[in-house]
Amino acid sequence: MKGSTVIVGVIGLIVGLVIGIFVLSPESETTVSLEGDDVAATNEAIAEPIRWKMASSFAGNLVQLGDQGRLIEERVRVLSGGTMELKFFEPGALVPPLEIFDAVSTGSVHAGWTAAGYWAGKVPALQFFTAVPFGPNAGEAMAWMYYGGGLDLMQEIYARHNIFSQPCNLISPEGSGWFREEINSVEDLKGLKMRFFGLGAKVMEKLGVSTQLLAGGDIFPALELGTIDATEFSMPAIDLDLGFYQVAKHYYFPGWHQPLSMGELMINLDSWKSLTYQQQEIINAVCRESLIRGLAQGEAIQFPALQELQSKGVTLHRWSPEILAALASAWDEVVTAEAANDEDFARVWASLQEFRKGWKIWGDLGYLD
Repeated sequence: MKGSTVIVGVIGLIVGLVIGIFVLSPESETTVSLEGDDVAATNEAIAEPIRWKMASSFAGNLVQLGDQGRLIEERVRVLSGGTMELKFFEPGALVPPLEIFDAVSTGSVHAGWTAAGYWAGKVPALQFFTAVPFGPNAGEAMAWMYYGGGLDLMQEIYARHNIFSQPCNLISPEGSGWFREEINSVEDLKGLKMRFFGLGAKVMEKLGVSTQLLAGGDIFPALELGTIDATEFSMPAIDLDLGFYQVAKHYYFPGWHQPLSMGELMINLDSWKSLTYQQQEIINAVCRESLIRGLAQGEAIQFPALQELQSKGVTLHRWSPEILAALASAWDEVVTAEAANDEDFARVWASLQEFRKGWKIWGDLGYLD
């Protein structure tokens, strides 16, 4: 419910952009008489066909994370009338999935279908543009991104690395961990080796967990072989696809570390600037359309996935209040330390906090929960 206001606003924006695209399209039925310099300007606006390669961090057959990337390829082709191609490449086909940042920055790859949180080791502040522990839900997060300065900060930081990026996928709240054994106390977490993503990994480390970041396709083998004891990755429908239930039977909620997850489309900044305004707006419109689709689809496919997981012998758990309190306390320590060590991290965190403080006035009054 909380995302409905933002979804309506984004739908309106997409409709406006798409209408603008077709009005401006060279294939439009509208006839305008042009002479001289106007003809030259129109020909320049049509521009050369775009044939770009897009490296993905996610397998194309992975629900939402991957198939949304393939759909981006299709939608760009359709809305451009076939004059633009953003060709999806499977993880590792062009570059390893966790090396897309450098490839796009240098221009060896035009674009990347990935998530900003993967670049924590390079630019810690970028983690905020995927997920925030104990952070906003989808509606509040999109409000901050598009109307509270979040997107401006994201693009400012990326521009220093010769990258243009924007949110292009929206994932429902995640599960917060697959474990072989039931977790009844903070003590049960200590000493575990666990695949964990983003800022949540630092929180888990505060509680004695040894974490490592693995790409999606590498997690199941590591779990099966015992290289890791536990893992988190995404929401139930995606985790079901990856088969974690075959090794670990205890699945924990809520996803305190990722109340929502934003995926991104990153593009080499020089390549982005080479596009015409109309071409840029096609990509912008496709990404905003993708945000709506991702959120709506994600909310629709979780309960069947949970039912199927239970039929396969998975036990669903909610974290105890005591464990959630310990996680929240550890997060406070992590975010304070990170903000003290990195100026951009501090700026983004301050922006988000200020927006959330204001949004709470509305949120407390406007919503039942």
